Amino acid sequence: MSDVNSIQLDRAMGALVGGALGDALGMPTQLLSPQEIRNDYGHVARFLPPTADHPVSKGLPAGMITDDTEQTLLLAEQLLESGERFDHAAWVERLLAWEADVKARGSYDLLGPSTKRAIDLIRAGTAPEEAGREGTTNGAAMRIAPVGIMMPVVPLDRLVAKVEDTCVATHATSVAIASASAVAAAISAAIDGRGWNEAAECGIEAARAARSVGAWTAAPDIAARIVWARELVAGVNEHTAITAIIELVGTSVASQESIPAAFAVVAAANGDPWRAAVIAANLGGDTDTIGAIAGAIAGAAAGMANLPDEHVQELKGIDLTFTEDLARRLLTQRSVLVETPSGL
Repeated sequence: MSDVNSIQLDRAMGALVGGALGDALGMPTQLLSPQEIRNDYGHVARFLPPTADHPVSKGLPAGMITDDTEQTLLLAEQLLESGERFDHAAWVERLLAWEADVKARGSYDLLGPSTKRAIDLIRAGTAPEEAGREGTTNGAAMRIAPVGIMMPVVPLDRLVAKVEDTCVATHATSVAIASASAVAAAISAAIDGRGWNEAAECGIEAARAARSVGAWTAAPDIAARIVWARELVAGVNEHTAITAIIELVGTSVASQESIPAAFAVVAAANGDPWRAAVIAANLGGDTDTIGAIAGAIAGAAAGMANLPDEHVQELKGIDLTFTEDLARRLLTQRSVLVETPSGL
């Protein structure tokens, strides 16, 4: 794999590790309100352990990644094993095995609502290709970074098609696919050297391209929501930006809130991955997922070399050597696809 472009590898690792930074920093604050975060931790700007009574993170050490990063790496493995045709049944089995493992580890941070609903349907006899038609939450977008690393952003319809393929079993709705497409395209554009702002514009374009892909659901247009959310934080100070994200954009697990929020966080942080993680961790709501998405986009644009090494070294639960191997293999696939732009 010596033919992998070193700059692209730096950016791919920036996406995966940047996502882990945002995930781990938001781990102790997830599900809490902004006021609860202030009461329990003050202003979060470093890795902290969760409170003893935290609903999902209790017992985890400071700097520990959560399901966001673990499922991202799982998806990378599945993409590499599936080849041209994504194996939906194998992906579901991989998710089930992962959940069994985290339960055995004593974790309370398990499968999200859309993934859980889809897997329950599959267990009851629904085909994996049909199970995700009600999945609207952010689980697909939170783990989509490997698609952005593997798939060139041009042609855009091919990238969207691969995103849709990975969403079929759990998040096969237009809102979830458009959200995941936005994140994947932003990361893919950054892998090719675009800065964080231009990469975000590519993400918006992908969300527009995917607006009619998948099962229709009563949700606002993701591309328009991202544009609006970014405009809210443009030219204002960080405090005002954070207030706008909390009070207007929203920080729940709903795709139409958390994905525009993540893009707004990147803009508010001026593309700085660690600053994006800090902002996300203090928002309240789905802080770890918003942080993971924002960290992945900003990290892809900044590159691994520009991530704060002291914080990277504090991460727990992620093997950087294994992660780099996955990144290299995904980029090897990307190089093949660049040479055959009409193929999948």
